[in-house]
Amino acid sequence: MSKGFNMGGMNRNQMMQQARKMQEQLLAAQQKAAETEVSSTAGGGAVKVTAAGDMRIKSLTIDPSAIDPDDVEMLQDMILAAVNDALDSAETMAGQQMSAVTGGLNIPGLF
Repeated sequence: MSKGFNMGGMNRNQMMQQARKMQEQLLAAQQKAAETEVSSTAGGGAVKVTAAGDMRIKSLTIDPSAIDPDDVEMLQDMILAAVNDALDSAETMAGQQMSAVTGGLNIPGLF
């Protein structure tokens, strides 16, 4: 007869404790990622964007010399490039922090 649910030498209570511990670690990693900032520049530093691991833009700085009323499109392109690069970097950083907790296990819904 079986003595209850057993998986890989762990009983159900041990599995639940492990799951809770991992959940706590994931929450801590998510919070750390949300507090960690990455920056990106475009146009030789004319545009600087800072983003956090929660995919929020924290700051946007535009050097006044980059503002040319006759070439607004170039400024728009620099802003888009810096924002997209900052968000890509933030996503990569957050993914690395989550991976440290999950051991590379892909868990849907995490960054």
